[in-house]
Amino acid sequence: MNLHNEMVEPLSDETGEGSRVSVWARIQREARIAVRDEPLLGALIHAGLLHHSTFEAALAYRFSLKLASREMSEQILREIADDAFSCAPELGLAAKADLLAVYDRDPATHRLMQPILFFKGYQALQSYRIGHWLWQQGRHDMAYFVQMRCSEVFGVDIHPAARIGTGVMIDHAHSIVIGETAVVGNDVSMLHSVTLGGTGKEDGDRHPKIGNGVMIGAGAKVLGNLQIGHHSRIAAGSVVLMDVPPCKTVAGVPARIVGDAGCADPSNSMNQLLGREDLF
Repeated sequence: MNLHNEMVEPLSDETGEGSRVSVWARIQREARIAVRDEPLLGALIHAGLLHHSTFEAALAYRFSLKLASREMSEQILREIADDAFSCAPELGLAAKADLLAVYDRDPATHRLMQPILFFKGYQALQSYRIGHWLWQQGRHDMAYFVQMRCSEVFGVDIHPAARIGTGVMIDHAHSIVIGETAVVGNDVSMLHSVTLGGTGKEDGDRHPKIGNGVMIGAGAKVLGNLQIGHHSRIAAGSVVLMDVPPCKTVAGVPARIVGDAGCADPSNSMNQLLGREDLF
């Protein structure tokens, strides 16, 4: 059965008016169908999705389940996550925007429930958001604990002081590193093995600033306190050491401008191929 086709109602803006369905209502409907079609996953899906009354509660449960260890109990982490979502409603809004970004951009995503249950890039990003909230509250050691567990569990190492916008997709998410003073804009897409790092032992503002709508290909390294202009493309495997103007494509080691971005919205189109005019 094609669950993507079965969920034909358009998503709402969370008002739930008319025939439009909210993100959470659609996730629960998808979950019920998944339990019907794969009963062996019933306990996992009930515990992860159907047991909860809100989207934020489901995320808090997933955060606590995945990051719990012998050093920190699931109960304590659940209390932290519940407190974060209660005190900062923008966390839930960001999580929904990220979820829709994954659904829209990743052709392997056929249901909204998939990233919440199965995709470590999405789960790691939401865990970072709770760690960032802790950092903003001055709870730096707890934020570092969240960073450590994200690195151990998901293979994603994002400093809790980094600033990341909404509508962000981290696809596959192996070996993602984002440094302390990095800034990532809204509607950014990045693939596995991306590094937003420094260039040495310098202190202070030392990490990249990524504009809105940027697409960063697999294995790309962006190093230093530099600016990546909005709606630009960084080709897979590139090492970027200089500022990149808006709406351009850069490629190579070290990276150089090889052409325009090729479209108005590269992070959404996810087109990573360079044209012949970019190669010669």
